[in-house]
Amino acid sequence: MKTPSRLPIALQQALHRSLRHYLTLAAPLFETPIEVPTISWQQRGTTAGSAWLNEWQIRLNPVLALENQLAFAEQVIPHELAHLLVWKKFGRVAPHGREWRWMMEEVFGVNAERTHSFATTSVAGKTFAYHCQCQQHFLTLRRHNRVLRKETQYRCRRCGQPLQISECSEP
Repeated sequence: MKTPSRLPIALQQALHRSLRHYLTLAAPLFETPIEVPTISWQQRGTTAGSAWLNEWQIRLNPVLALENQLAFAEQVIPHELAHLLVWKKFGRVAPHGREWRWMMEEVFGVNAERTHSFATTSVAGKTFAYHCQCQQHFLTLRRHNRVLRKETQYRCRRCGQPLQISECSEP
């Protein structure tokens, strides 16, 4: 639960205030008081946050949090908290299903967006250029390695054709 030193204490406090605010909104849904989830700063890559159900923990990406402070308080915290609370109230259900949407929209009053739209260039890893008949695609190192190991073949969602590695595999 170590917090990177480059994160301003004011940001950490704002995110904890946001967490407590949304917990207060959800409290009437539960018969017993809800334990405040821990916040971990171990999320990496282009993911803003994740909910760890069994650990009752919200993992946040410190780089994206620093770059998108208000959005983290208003969108990421309620998004991940909703996952925890839905699990506590309903058990295992679809991650972004009707129970989660209900928690986000009716209980929290927040638009239920499945993914964020933050700029991720500062946290994006190396990509590899692929192409199909209609466009160029950039696959992550993990997906590129799956193609090389012949574990999978990716297809374009637009034209349906298999992706082929481009001559120049760097963007």
